[in-house]
Amino acid sequence: MEGDSKEAAGRVEWATMNLESGGTEKADGAVGNASRKQPVSIFRLFMACMVSGGIQYGWALQLSLLSPYSQTLGIPHSFVSLTWICGPIAGFVVQPIVGYYSDRCTSKIGRRRPFILAGCIIICVSVLMIGFSSDIGRHLGDTKEHCSTFTGSRWSAAAVYIVGFWFLDFANNTVQGPGRAMMADLSAGQHGPNVGQAIFSLWMALGSVLGYLSGANAKWPVWLPWLKTAACCDACANLKGAFLTAVIIIIITMSVTLAFAGEEPLSKDDVVATSSDGACSAFGDLFKSLKNLPPAMFSVLAVTAVTWLSWFPFFQYDTDWMGREIYRGEPQGPKADIFDAGVREGAVGLIFTSIALGVTSFLIPKLCRKLTSRVVWSISNLMVFVLMTVMVVVGMLSMKGYKPALTATLTGPDPKFRGIALAVFALMGIPQAVLFSVPWAVASEVTSKEGGGQGLSIGVLNIAIVLPQLVISLTAGPIDGAFNKGNTPAFGIGAAFALICTILALFMLPKTRGVSSAAMMAGGH
Repeated sequence: MEGDSKEAAGRVEWATMNLESGGTEKADGAVGNASRKQPVSIFRLFMACMVSGGIQYGWALQLSLLSPYSQTLGIPHSFVSLTWICGPIAGFVVQPIVGYYSDRCTSKIGRRRPFILAGCIIICVSVLMIGFSSDIGRHLGDTKEHCSTFTGSRWSAAAVYIVGFWFLDFANNTVQGPGRAMMADLSAGQHGPNVGQAIFSLWMALGSVLGYLSGANAKWPVWLPWLKTAACCDACANLKGAFLTAVIIIIITMSVTLAFAGEEPLSKDDVVATSSDGACSAFGDLFKSLKNLPPAMFSVLAVTAVTWLSWFPFFQYDTDWMGREIYRGEPQGPKADIFDAGVREGAVGLIFTSIALGVTSFLIPKLCRKLTSRVVWSISNLMVFVLMTVMVVVGMLSMKGYKPALTATLTGPDPKFRGIALAVFALMGIPQAVLFSVPWAVASEVTSKEGGGQGLSIGVLNIAIVLPQLVISLTAGPIDGAFNKGNTPAFGIGAAFALICTILALFMLPKTRGVSSAAMMAGGH
């Protein structure tokens, strides 16, 4: 998230910085861009931002591999959504706190670098916990039966996995907010914040593509045979190998960032005096600000919330759908290899999604100027409705008459359904480009026209993103359990919300045409 949910959550820091100064840019100057002795070159900016690529590499692995992997540990499909609750919680809680204290950090190595360093260390530990959760669980008392024949639950491994998953989400938020803020610090003045955020997004795109490629790779246990153990078969070994590379990449990118950032220490005299409530005051101000929002912002908030209700099922179940409905595999048992192949194919599909997203992003400003932002937003939701409906229909047709318990032979996917599924993944990148830019652009333009604080409004807009994610995480599992239809119910719900939002966007959103590059960068792309 943010990208997925994390990306959306990362924008709270900007709002927090502006909250402390009443919605102006006072905080940026007073809290302080510590003065630098010499201008920052583009090359230095590019190298200082490298950590964002490392973080996105790990996030791409998390999006593509962890929902399927959790089921190999015996976590029921109907409970998988609950493991993702940490995303919206981390975005809502961690980002304001980290943003608050990173603005006021007087460490000798700078304001942002201590948080980047600490966050990356926690990410590496979390990734190792996830990758080796099966082995750790075996040592903690899980079954001694070989993973190729055991089909039950491994609760010790599942507990280690969930702890690692939650720490990973919290640590990602700890790094991304200060990372964006540091780029704004370094690029201020000579280059401007748009350049810094554009470089940040470029590294994120590179990290996403490399991460999905790593997740699609099936050769890790071939290259590193020691990855396979009695508790960790092929799918687990692939995940373990991909996550070990994530540790290496994060260490390298973090080291380069820390070396090239060159932050000047913030003097205690430069820290703006704040209330004794500390970070809690940021939350209080955020909620109090709701009454000061421009009237049109409430329409933007409503449409944004419904939009994310339609998208989160895709973010959560995309590769699982490919492994379960298209490849007709199972996370455990004799069809586990087929399921794992489908998951890897889903990671390939997400590469297509990322490419389509990047290409479409260049067209969005022109489309919004020609059609208005609300029409573009409405069309994108109509497209999500059509594509998710196709996913529901294709999944049902693929599984029609198929009885896993009665099918002795191992059959792969129908080539026709596989091709349609990959096309759907690629086309999903088009509305995803709108998701990551237009809501933030509309919010920015509404507040500028009606005299509101832009940073404040964008911070509030983040609430309209994390709350729907929380709702889907809590309800997707029970709905799945009630219907017992795999991913079909979640995608059906997503399609219904997308259709509702198609209408809401046309009638509730204000007429706006501009999508600035600043808004695009704030939107996480």
